[in-house]
Amino acid sequence: MSKSITIALAGNPNSGKTTLFNALTGARHSVGNWPGVTVEKKQGKVKHKNDDIIAVDLPGTYSLSPYSLEEMIARNYIVEESPDVVVNIVDASNIERNLYLSMQLIELGKPVVIALNMMDIAERRGYKIDHEKLAEAVGVPVVPIVATQKKGFQELLEIAVDIASGKIKYNPNNVDYGKEIEDKIQKTVAMIKDKSGLEKYNLRWLAIKVIEEDQAVLEMLNMTQSNEELAASNEIDLEYDLEAAIADKRYTYITSIITKVVNKPKGRVLTTSDKVDKVLTNRWLGLPIFAALMYIVFWFTFNIGGIFLDMIDGFFGTLGESVAATLEGVGAAEWLQSLLVDGVIGGVGGVLVFLPNIAFLFIAIAVLEDSGYMARVAFIMDRAMRKIGLSGKAFIPMLVGFGCTVPAVMGTRTLEDEKDRLSTMLVAPFMSCGARLPIYVLFAGVFFPGNEGIIVWSLYILGILVAVIAALIFKKTIFKGEASPFVMELPPYRIPTLEVTGSLVWERTKGYLIRAGSIIFAASVVIWFILGFNFSGIAEMGDSIGASIGNAVAPIFKPLGFGSWEATLSLITGLLAKEVVVSSMAVIYGLGEAVGEAAMEGEVTGFVEALKSVGFTSLSAYAFMVFSLLYTPCIAVIGAFKKESNSWKWTGFSVVYQFVVAWVIAMLVFQVGTLLGF
Repeated sequence: MSKSITIALAGNPNSGKTTLFNALTGARHSVGNWPGVTVEKKQGKVKHKNDDIIAVDLPGTYSLSPYSLEEMIARNYIVEESPDVVVNIVDASNIERNLYLSMQLIELGKPVVIALNMMDIAERRGYKIDHEKLAEAVGVPVVPIVATQKKGFQELLEIAVDIASGKIKYNPNNVDYGKEIEDKIQKTVAMIKDKSGLEKYNLRWLAIKVIEEDQAVLEMLNMTQSNEELAASNEIDLEYDLEAAIADKRYTYITSIITKVVNKPKGRVLTTSDKVDKVLTNRWLGLPIFAALMYIVFWFTFNIGGIFLDMIDGFFGTLGESVAATLEGVGAAEWLQSLLVDGVIGGVGGVLVFLPNIAFLFIAIAVLEDSGYMARVAFIMDRAMRKIGLSGKAFIPMLVGFGCTVPAVMGTRTLEDEKDRLSTMLVAPFMSCGARLPIYVLFAGVFFPGNEGIIVWSLYILGILVAVIAALIFKKTIFKGEASPFVMELPPYRIPTLEVTGSLVWERTKGYLIRAGSIIFAASVVIWFILGFNFSGIAEMGDSIGASIGNAVAPIFKPLGFGSWEATLSLITGLLAKEVVVSSMAVIYGLGEAVGEAAMEGEVTGFVEALKSVGFTSLSAYAFMVFSLLYTPCIAVIGAFKKESNSWKWTGFSVVYQFVVAWVIAMLVFQVGTLLGF
């Protein structure tokens, strides 16, 4: 008989937890947010024999102390939701540090299975781990696995199901904290055991949390006393920092286990990752190599992605012709034909034609992420970031911004210092997100044929430079202070797997498609309407509502070299989503799917002529791309900024200052370029 079992996956960052989750669930998982917060939540289904397993991927965390949102989410889910079993993914090559979280998970009182991951890496480093002795020492099942190769999966699922169903006796060994602390634990258990509503909690764990002065637990128990107050009431004797003493006892306990179950090689073994890092993270070579790799990414995006563009271009061309012929054949109204062909197919098709380029950009970035290189970029940037008052940790959310600025803004919550958080949120939008790529593909292909990769590479580098300079100005003025320390564990290099890379690419590409089917679809219809009507009814495009809006704002952009109402209106609609800039142009010029062919081939087509007719040159086109790179991000980013900063003042400031920065730099590009004769 089939039954449903819930397993929670918990582990340190870079332990292979998400690799295991993706390998188990494949495409059968959903991504959302945890209730009330913006931290990503992943949940998927696994079929094992007759059992339906629901796997929940908890946020990566080093401990379950209540110092970060991720730690609280992981702990609260295990305690409050009571999954049938917790699978703790432990990096076998860093087993001593990983077991600290294992001890805390065991203390929660829920069934735990340790998945000893990366056994292949541990063996290459000369480590010999007796997993059976480890299981005996901690009192929970230990299963060696290699998540990237799907080794040990069946045994892991088998044991997890058997524990959940009660077939395996679960008898964990608790950390021995020594007589003094153990006495305090017993006293605290006696003090809280009669409180109501504690049925789902492990009393020993609660007692340890009380002694550690865990504020969340103290509030739940309606205990506002600190240890000092408890000591004064003779409930608990206080002689020293008990939280530090408990942590020290855990590490001592872990060390005693390691000496029994792990045979380490004598002396330090220089791993392949160490050897590669000597070059890739070298203080002199690190940044040039990073810049070179980014150039390769854009070459790959254009030259390989462009191969598939003609197929999509042809599809939308055929679709537009077919729909137009069908509507004309049934005698549909002219306005309806225009709406569907010029508005919907032209607008949405004008963006989807760049899907191959977007997908190949995501593939390149996913490969760098899965290989372990992107984690090194933060380390490489730490020296430069410290000179502007930020740590390399602040560059991690900025890196995320290459994909999408919304999670980049959300990612700043990992920064402990409030000033660092605000500063990073203010500069993260300068990192060019994937939504801006269609603009670059279009203009670079039309005005810089053969040099698209160099042009787009220069824009991404410019975004990084502007972000760094802006952060420096903020740190020297309104956010003065020392940079917080940066400690980061670098994962070992590994060969990217099809499952992980494919999952990352699919999630991001799916998001792009969803935007095309929702925001861009709606925007295309609205743009079609405001370009075909004015307040008197149907109108020529030059007399439409859209043209009036564009003409009213256009003078602002004349010093930048693109002061036409068409370009202005496209930029305004880009506040909905940056992809809409291209779809707006497709609707405005009535060319739809022809945009893609013009962009990639650089031919003198109707679209090129249309751009030139409103004054675009190679120089003004580059200034337009610079402005698109730097100006106010989409409304989704603005909403995320407001939620993370909890301040309308800072949100309003971010909107205005980013527009000003974009205007000034694009103006300088055009004006200086004009003086130099470009």
